[in-house]
Amino acid sequence: MAPTDTTVQIFGHERDHATRAAVRFFKERRVLIHQVDLTRKPIARGELRRFVDKLGARALLDETSPAYRAGGLGYMRLDDAEIVERLLASPALLRLPLVRFGNDVAAGRDEAAWKRWFSPASHGA
Repeated sequence: MAPTDTTVQIFGHERDHATRAAVRFFKERRVLIHQVDLTRKPIARGELRRFVDKLGARALLDETSPAYRAGGLGYMRLDDAEIVERLLASPALLRLPLVRFGNDVAAGRDEAAWKRWFSPASHGA
């Protein structure tokens, strides 16, 4: 599959450094991008569930964010359902960017995963 035949979906913020890095990474490889600015449109529960099912809720939680520290989440024991509810209520807790390519997903700046998606071996070439 040629990179020009594909589209990745990037959920993030325009001002977020890691989101900008993801956009740049895919643009350099001439991959079509559908970008969702979470400051304008929050992530849908079903879309978030897709990431949780693949990565787990804790992998989507940005433990370095000011919102995480301010909420005292480091001291709480939350199950996946509680984490999902917190992520939906406060998108500032999300580890950005969230990137989706078909059925593959990644959270945070994960260039190794992004490269795997476009390696010849991953497409049977």
